[in-house]
Amino acid sequence: MQYNMLGITDLRVSRLCLGCMTFGEPDRGKHAWTLPEESSRLIIKHAINSGINFFDTANSYSDGSSEEILGRALKDFARRDDVVVATKVYHQVGDLQEGLSRAQILRSIDDSLTRLGMDYVDLFQIHRWDYNTPIEETLEALNDVVKAGKARYIGASSMHPEQFEQALKLQQSNGWARFVTMQNHYNLIYREEELEMLPLCLRENVAVIPWSPLARGRLTRPWGEATARSVSDEFGKTLYNENDQTDAQIAERLGRIAEDKGLTRAQVAIAWVLSKPGIAAPIIGASREEQLEELAQAVDVTLTDSEIAELEMPYQRHAVVGFR
Repeated sequence: MQYNMLGITDLRVSRLCLGCMTFGEPDRGKHAWTLPEESSRLIIKHAINSGINFFDTANSYSDGSSEEILGRALKDFARRDDVVVATKVYHQVGDLQEGLSRAQILRSIDDSLTRLGMDYVDLFQIHRWDYNTPIEETLEALNDVVKAGKARYIGASSMHPEQFEQALKLQQSNGWARFVTMQNHYNLIYREEELEMLPLCLRENVAVIPWSPLARGRLTRPWGEATARSVSDEFGKTLYNENDQTDAQIAERLGRIAEDKGLTRAQVAIAWVLSKPGIAAPIIGASREEQLEELAQAVDVTLTDSEIAELEMPYQRHAVVGFR
């Protein structure tokens, strides 16, 4: 495994971050395809043994059970100081309503710490933009979370570039804790972030930890091939159009390059994301140990300029998605 510093922080993170949406009791929350605790623990332990030290979850994943499972596993398999734990706030969990008001943020961090069994998280992120709460209220509350020692750093997730720039300026002018990461939607078939968000993050020294680097599995298999998760993944259906011919061309080129290099499609797709400036750690998901092993090997894959150009050539502008 390779490591780098997470932007301007003192956090040394693996080049891959293990996303924990896959972990959670199937009868809790909205995702019946999640792994229950016993199966989840095997993946988390294997990730640690593979050198992954960066874990991303959220208060809303499987109604909080993702945080519970992750916290118990890390307590058993790692020293707290050896792992970097990120979670998020915004979506509804139990009787905690959706949003980023001061009351919601302060309660959410306490609830997350209880579920994780931790005194602090390394990265506390806003999951989405709250249009019903003044951004100043949200940013001051996040600053207070950092001052209280409950989060070492704060980050943001999918939003419009102008919103992120506004938040960064307010944080600077008020002396509040600054967003150090952007968790956004980015992969070979969704590259709209290259227009404004990625350049903004480079200018502002914000580390990028993209979600869905494999397009929710669509870049791991022949285009149009379905899985149990893709059939039931309603959110994923809002992100990608199975009838998009340019996406199909990209997937076909991905398969050809992977075959020529003796690699899997997933390894090439992850290597492409890692080749981009400012990318700290793509957030990967795995439901089997062999998947995790496959993806861990991607950090050692180098693509040539001609291979990158071939993968990128068919891309055409897409509608902006993933903000809700």
